[in-house]
Amino acid sequence: MDKFFSIVRGLGLKRGPERWLGGVCGGVAAKLNVDVAFVRIAFLLFCLLPGPAVVFYLAAWLILPDQRNSIPLEGFLNRRSLNGP
Repeated sequence: MDKFFSIVRGLGLKRGPERWLGGVCGGVAAKLNVDVAFVRIAFLLFCLLPGPAVVFYLAAWLILPDQRNSIPLEGFLNRRSLNGP
């Protein structure tokens, strides 16, 4: 699992500091060097289409590192392994 999180960190995509919910749109906007409003509008349009937009956003929130390079899913898995089954 550590290799997976290293690959995710290597992408250079982080959740942004400009956040309404989890900062995913802010991070994508920063990576693409566009205004965050464009990414939010694109995501809202994506949500209007039938599909897994909310699941995609939640997965991105769990997997993408924040500004301190901390990944929520990794922290959860580490705490769970320390506490045992």
